[in-house]
Amino acid sequence: KMRAAVLVLLLSVADVGASTDAAQPGRGPRRLSCVRCCRPSEQPVPVTSSRYTRMSNDPAYSLPKVQPTIDITILKGEKGEMGEKGYPGAVGKEGERGLRGFNGRKGQKGQPGPQGHSCKQLYAAFSVGRRKPLHSSDYFQHVTFDMEFVNLYKHFNMFSGKFFCYVPGIYYFSLNVHTWNFKETYLHLMKNEKEVAILYAQPSDRSIMQSQSLMLDLQEGEEVWVRMFKRERENAIYSEEADVYIIFNGHLIKPAVE
Repeated sequence: KMRAAVLVLLLSVADVGASTDAAQPGRGPRRLSCVRCCRPSEQPVPVTSSRYTRMSNDPAYSLPKVQPTIDITILKGEKGEMGEKGYPGAVGKEGERGLRGFNGRKGQKGQPGPQGHSCKQLYAAFSVGRRKPLHSSDYFQHVTFDMEFVNLYKHFNMFSGKFFCYVPGIYYFSLNVHTWNFKETYLHLMKNEKEVAILYAQPSDRSIMQSQSLMLDLQEGEEVWVRMFKRERENAIYSEEADVYIIFNGHLIKPAVE
């Protein structure tokens, strides 16, 4: 466009000069000569190239740099094999007691109770044992017994593993167990649904005999039994078929009414 405008301007000037020369008498017509309007170095630059030059020199119009990113998740290798089991850690603090759980399923019908007497006998005594070892599998696990040494008037129920108080009074109870190597021993002596004494032994490379005893004032209808209490570690008590290492005893010291 600029080149066309320059040419039109030059032609206009040439026409004016021609008309002036024609008006002067005695002069012949002048020959028009071509005049170069632009040198090669002065040729106009296209608009698109000048705009690209401005955009390249100005940081505001520079093109953004593209930086590729690599998703590390696609480079994840295969899962390795499980390592060896580590050593047990230190015993932590005992946590708070949790909320009471839901009632369990109704158990099977128990064995018949002892035969009643017209004149109640003011005696009660039992001594029972367990030949089989026991590992705790639940948070609380009832301990039962399979050997009967003394069970006066059948006040101890071998099926449920509980002593039932028919004669109220002061009773003496003792529990003897054999610990297991490298395993914790944690048991509760229970009165009805409440623990009243604890038998505990820390894990050790030596197994030992551990015992607990106490006296309780029982009312008629109350029960005494043993349960295992499982924490983070494995809980177990040892015994075998040939010898009896787990024994639970109890007897009446003084009846409430003589």
